[in-house]
Amino acid sequence: MSENSNQFLDALKQMQGVEVGDIVDVEVLDVEDGQIDVGVENAGVEGVITHREYTSDRNADLRELVKPGDKFKALVLRRAGGDKENGEFFFSVTRLKEREAYDKLQKDFEEGNPIEGTVTSSVRGGLLVDVGTRGFLPASLISNRYVSDLKPYIGKTMKLKITEIDPNKNRLILSHKDLVEEEREEAFDKVASQLVVGDVIEGKVSRLTNFGAFIDVGGVDGLVHISEISYKHIDKPSDVLKAGQDVKVKVIGIDNDRHRISLSIKQTEPSPFEQATANLNEGDVFDGEVKSLTNFGAFVEVADGIQGLVHVSEISNKHVDKPSDVLKVGQTVKVKVLNIDPSERRISLSIKAADSNASSNEGSRPRRSRNDNSVNKKYMGNDDNGFALGDIIGDQLKDRK
Repeated sequence: MSENSNQFLDALKQMQGVEVGDIVDVEVLDVEDGQIDVGVENAGVEGVITHREYTSDRNADLRELVKPGDKFKALVLRRAGGDKENGEFFFSVTRLKEREAYDKLQKDFEEGNPIEGTVTSSVRGGLLVDVGTRGFLPASLISNRYVSDLKPYIGKTMKLKITEIDPNKNRLILSHKDLVEEEREEAFDKVASQLVVGDVIEGKVSRLTNFGAFIDVGGVDGLVHISEISYKHIDKPSDVLKAGQDVKVKVIGIDNDRHRISLSIKQTEPSPFEQATANLNEGDVFDGEVKSLTNFGAFVEVADGIQGLVHVSEISNKHVDKPSDVLKVGQTVKVKVLNIDPSERRISLSIKAADSNASSNEGSRPRRSRNDNSVNKKYMGNDDNGFALGDIIGDQLKDRK
């Protein structure tokens, strides 16, 4: 056998077969509009890589990306022009990268590892994210809050978690919300462990809603319900608060199971009741206006918006069936403070105790005459429950004789 024949046989031995699905080393032969001509090393096979199978950037110029002589790996997609031997093949770089990306993503998914991706565009219902391959981030999984505008996220790099992956269907569902929730739970545990109900702390208004204000306290949002913003009635939180405002809040509840902290702004200030009763003491006497009447008593204004109760038994020394029999709304009366209950925010008042003539009124009952007393002593012993009328009359007649 000649030397040339031996060299030919050696070359045939070194040549590799090419099958669809193989990953092969290719060399760029030429770059044309919309495609790259390549040859498979050690195979004697040539093929084509179209623009979209090399890059996902539709505006990219292939001549700027590659040049003849460049070498890289590519995935064998299919034969071109039938199944004839040594026919041309179509190759793909993008799908090879996707396959490699899916292998890594599958491992991250199984281990629960977070990944990073760059948002490339927004579509109906969510965002498209480049994580080595294209993934979909639903709008509902972007944040733990409702997101209405998706455009600000385009171009941003985000930490994400894989919620669903299926390489065969080219399906990759991502979530940023899951990471936000995990970070929030960790932050909550840290902050909540340092708080006790009743603590007064500093916070910053992070956002406002119709039902209240969320306050950032050490990286965790606590809620001040609208009813806990002020002692005065407010229609909406934005009427008295604004985002970024520093506020003092009181911790009124910690729910470890639901990871919620309830706060109050108004409880860091003296209540109207406390302000009204600061200089009020039991035994004080003052004039007040009757604001309302009920069957059990009268409510008298102690201070602006603060009322005390005069029970029906404290209206007069005489029996009163109904407060409205002796009082009317708008009437000014003198009252005496009987009791102040800060915990229940109640003030008990008395009209009869404020009457300087009360002691004299108590003696308004008719006194018995001396004769009556003598009769009682004479005819009612310790063991007697009554006396005879005839005995009284007979005894009186004897005295006249």
